Amino acid sequence: MDIERWRSEIDELDEELLRLLNMRARLVMKVGALKRSTGLPLRDPEREEFVLRHLQELNNGPLDQQAVARLFRRIIRESRRIESVMADRSNSTAVTSVNSPTKLRGIA
Repeated sequence: MDIERWRSEIDELDEELLRLLNMRARLVMKVGALKRSTGLPLRDPEREEFVLRHLQELNNGPLDQQAVARLFRRIIRESRRIESVMADRSNSTAVTSVNSPTKLRGIA
């Protein structure tokens, strides 16, 4: 297999990851709305640690446990940001867009 074919496969996986991350973000928005309506705090450290431990237990590599933790901590941090933006949006009219563009670096 040549490098272009591998890159093509990576591109396909990246597109699928993006689709799944956006699906996750939509669910986060629903959870955030439920938290607001029931008065629950946006951050749940116990839940976050459970998610990290669970995913590390499922991990069979080649990513090591620290890489899994770093990746999912970032995903969780972005989820909290989305929840916070949605909370701000419900409390005011001037809000930074959840869809602000992000530059990707280090692509294969």
